Amino acid sequence: MSEIIGLIGGSGLGDELEKRLGRVRQVKINTPFGQPSDKILTGTFAGRKVAFINRHGKGHRYNPSVVPYAANIYALKKLGVKSVIASGAVGSLTQKIKPKDIVLVDQVIDKTFKRVNTFFDGIAAVHCEMAHPYCGRLRKALLKVADKVKTKVHSKALYVCMDGPQFSTRGESLVHRKWGGQLIGMTAMPEAKLAREAQMCFALVALISDYDSWQVKNHKTDAQTLLAEIIGNLNSATENAIKLIEAFLRSKQTLCDEDCPCRKSLQLAVWTPEKYISPKYAQILKILRS
Repeated sequence: MSEIIGLIGGSGLGDELEKRLGRVRQVKINTPFGQPSDKILTGTFAGRKVAFINRHGKGHRYNPSVVPYAANIYALKKLGVKSVIASGAVGSLTQKIKPKDIVLVDQVIDKTFKRVNTFFDGIAAVHCEMAHPYCGRLRKALLKVADKVKTKVHSKALYVCMDGPQFSTRGESLVHRKWGGQLIGMTAMPEAKLAREAQMCFALVALISDYDSWQVKNHKTDAQTLLAEIIGNLNSATENAIKLIEAFLRSKQTLCDEDCPCRKSLQLAVWTPEKYISPKYAQILKILRS
């Protein structure tokens, strides 16, 4: 049976990618972590089986702080997804990464504090390795088809993830730059942490909408013009991201096998002996370990 690739759409890409799926079926999945953002759409894209979820829900209902990340990841895993490509809009913290560019993120600083960031609270003490939060194999596979898009595709960047939903102050933006941050966004975490706990290969395609508030804006530009420019940048990056994902899927590369460290992330991570884990959590553990 051919594998199912998980796709998570963020700002911009979510609604657009949904239009391009074939043989669509809506699947409602209940999880022990609440309801996902929306029904999961299963179907085909670029000749592959995919399971797609719009991170912010239909009509962009959920802001980044309240997205049900745990339910989304668990639902995809329950469907049999083992590799996920997610997208998300971000601001740039460096002149080198320009609006409309695409970035295959490799590192994150997690500043979030409101969100459920583990499946295991109340179940067991689980400590997953997160030195490399994104699957190196998936990133390399995406880079192989980077020449299929017209925009610049950056092979790596350090993403600073903040809670939001408000944007950064200029002071915060300047501090993030001093940390070495290259991107600022609100959705990278805890998505990557949860995917690791679910033993899934996970890659993030970041779409650059603008420079963050560290860059002084031209005061002669009115707000509506500035907003139109940001939306235009995001639309352009979105179209190129879809082309990148499509080229990647058409490449027919094998993604899931037991050689990837992502697929073994729980082997040494569960510190609670089995006898102290309640049998009522057996199904949760079975799905996460599958």
